[in-house]
Amino acid sequence: MRAIVTGGGSGGHIYPALAIADKIKERDPESEILYIGNDIGLEKDIVPGSGYPMELVSAKWLDRRNIFKIFDTGYSTLKGVRQSLKIMKKFKPDVVIGTGGFVCFPVIYAGHKYGARCFLHEQNAFPGVANRSLERYAEKVFLGFAEAGHYFKEPEKHVVVGNPVRKRFFEITREEARKTLGIADGEFVIFSFGGSQGAEGINNVAFELMRKVSGMEGVTFVFGTGSQYYQEIIEKADKEGIDHNGNIWIRSYINDMQNYLAASDLVISRAGALSVAETTVCGTASILIPSPNVTGNHQYFNAKSVADRGGAVLIEEKDLTAEKLIDEVMKLKNDPEALKKMSVAARACAPERATDLIYEGIVE
Repeated sequence: MRAIVTGGGSGGHIYPALAIADKIKERDPESEILYIGNDIGLEKDIVPGSGYPMELVSAKWLDRRNIFKIFDTGYSTLKGVRQSLKIMKKFKPDVVIGTGGFVCFPVIYAGHKYGARCFLHEQNAFPGVANRSLERYAEKVFLGFAEAGHYFKEPEKHVVVGNPVRKRFFEITREEARKTLGIADGEFVIFSFGGSQGAEGINNVAFELMRKVSGMEGVTFVFGTGSQYYQEIIEKADKEGIDHNGNIWIRSYINDMQNYLAASDLVISRAGALSVAETTVCGTASILIPSPNVTGNHQYFNAKSVADRGGAVLIEEKDLTAEKLIDEVMKLKNDPEALKKMSVAARACAPERATDLIYEGIVE
């Protein structure tokens, strides 16, 4: 199989594309895979480390607030279609698989024009604009959440598979992760993060939690601030005399997410589809705080799907206070049995065979 995978902008689109690529390579070692991305998104930084060759094409998000920007997006997209077609004539793909982000539009449309079989994967309970507009060109639309099907128009194409998670998340054990990170087995590990850029709402309350557990025996707190807020958090911690060389770990960006998720007893995070999938695969209990600034409030539904099954605590940002977060954390810390039940329930929510189902759906 000769496959082009595409997805861009954020890790939530890029990592599922890489997980699908890895599965194709695992099931069909003779396959050839090419990643097409855009130089605006994170894919230019993430994909090279995966070992897959990558081409970059023109693409831009749609900003309806400014008519000139709409024309700019149209021009950029048409340029991306031409670039993608040129790449395809050289690479000769059998299939083109898109996982969302604005780069998907020119690549999937070009794949359709070229004559390749095109497929989409939608991670969220509320699908993005690119995937909704591309449904007509796809043979199948793989869904991370069944609810997403309500927002598409061709239900006969839909296959509910869950969200693709990279193999390393399934393979890592708690013991291995803690050994790698240098965390003692008996520690109660809390891991807070808000994505690669960070989330101000989470960081504000996580800082108060950090102050509460600083120096607390038997507790390790990992604070993933995001690159945008890292220096500010470091300076504030230093000013307040919080020692972040002991049981407090402040990190700007987490590369080996599988180790931190598997090593943790409790995760505090947004509810992006990929984060939720990776956390459940690791069987880690979580406090999920959906971002209110996303299309269709889809993170709320991502979080609710796990919380309703007992694997997470859902706190909407409008209800979020430092006191509420600290209370929930301490309650779970002091009730190991409840925490264990949450962990088991979280693992039961994990998308066990998402990549296998996608591969089988493609070659069917």
